[in-house]
Amino acid sequence: MNKELQTVFRYHETTKHSQKRYAKSLGYMDWATQPDPFRIYKGAKNIKLPLSLHNPTAPYSLLDEDLPSAPLVQKSISQLLQFSLGIAAWKNSAGSSWAVRCNASSGNLHPTEAYLILPSMMENNKSTISHYAPKNHALEVLAEFDTDFFDTLEKESFLIGLSSIAWREAWKYGERAFRYVQLDAGHAWQALVISAKMLGWNITRVDNITDEEIARLLGLNQQKRFFEEEKPDMLLIVSKEQSSPSLNISSLLDNLPQNYEGIANKLSPSMHAWEIIAEVEKATSLMQIPQPEAKRCKVTREPSRESKEVVLNRRSIHVMEKEKSNITREQFHTLLKSIDCSLDGKENAVHLALFVHRVEEYAQGLYLHVRNSKDLHSLKKEFHSTFLWQETAFENLYLLELADFTAASKIISCNQDIASDGAFSLGMICRYSKELLAFNAHRYKELYWECGMIGQQLYVEATSLGLSGTGIGCFLDDLMNTNVLGLKNNLYQSLYHFTVGVGYVDSRIQTRAAYPKM
Repeated sequence: MNKELQTVFRYHETTKHSQKRYAKSLGYMDWATQPDPFRIYKGAKNIKLPLSLHNPTAPYSLLDEDLPSAPLVQKSISQLLQFSLGIAAWKNSAGSSWAVRCNASSGNLHPTEAYLILPSMMENNKSTISHYAPKNHALEVLAEFDTDFFDTLEKESFLIGLSSIAWREAWKYGERAFRYVQLDAGHAWQALVISAKMLGWNITRVDNITDEEIARLLGLNQQKRFFEEEKPDMLLIVSKEQSSPSLNISSLLDNLPQNYEGIANKLSPSMHAWEIIAEVEKATSLMQIPQPEAKRCKVTREPSRESKEVVLNRRSIHVMEKEKSNITREQFHTLLKSIDCSLDGKENAVHLALFVHRVEEYAQGLYLHVRNSKDLHSLKKEFHSTFLWQETAFENLYLLELADFTAASKIISCNQDIASDGAFSLGMICRYSKELLAFNAHRYKELYWECGMIGQQLYVEATSLGLSGTGIGCFLDDLMNTNVLGLKNNLYQSLYHFTVGVGYVDSRIQTRAAYPKM
């Protein structure tokens, strides 16, 4: 085993929560060093984008249909960003205010940044690389240059680069923060996918590119422009048709200016260094190895609200109303169908272990949604031998054990009531050690991205049904892996938890418009 894989395996074990100890963090909230959740580039040309609140969008129920494609113009770029990574609302309570964005984030800390690589359009007669500034809903132009790269793409295609600032999460969560950073990248990716569907566009992640190339493209390697380190995550192709995940960007890199405009704002007066995060960042920056491709399925849904209303009303709920959280079998099936097939165009590596509490026509118990039937035999072999593996009314959903898991699910989720008071909660069970050994350390990030995409889809799907969802990053890893599921090794690991129900709305928290002055 190479040193990069050793680093990843060590990091994962070290940052597990258990009943005896949690992963290391400061243990208190150092408010004096709380990072600014908004990156801006001082000195860069600023292009204000028009708000899209009055733009009609298709009903959410029709997003998987073949919708007409919007042209690549400023208004469509604006809508894509506003309904994916933009601010959905501002919240006020007890003299404090905070922004809620369309893309979910652990602790609402938002480590993910987005950059657009565009052909000549809008106010520029050259190709540009711009940073999206969600606070002002604007593009900050970092580079302008001539290139024929876009001639190699389908007409009206462009690129989006995602990157992460781990310090934003480490400030609160310490060593475990790298996990949450990757989950948030997956949330942002799926938020973009959903927003692109509203425009009749498709998004594909490039899988034959290095982190070093992404960093160079986004200007992240120009270290003098940054105080905090910002690491590359992924490069996405946005186009009217589904693109190939393989892309040659050498001509684009050759045409880049040597120095970009704008100096990144300093997010904190100081930082606490977490050496283990720096180590795992380096270990997972290897060249990615392409995964087997899979067909993305289309979900048939009941009529619902406009798409923009759904994504703008997505919220992370902190309290579930137990008495109101009974859901119908149809709602349950719709939620599962929305994440049953591939979200990223690759073979599913994540399965869902569900604690069903309050679902009509489903007995309380532990269930498993097998998202890739190739793993069924292995899962049966690795899980508790006493499990029932009884088929249910939903294909590839199996009843494992009949029991009331409300208390157990709460304990596993760091004693949080939201895991027990909703309709159901779940753990995302991933193929783990064999994936890393086969596809190298970069795969560790990709597994979390898949989990984040599932989480974002569940958030939005629940919202469309009048329900609520919340991602749960704090859970007792091996209490779930070993005690509940019976895993005796690391062939499978639980990487992310989630809960769905009916959320309690606190009337003391006031809501105001996302962009009131625009």
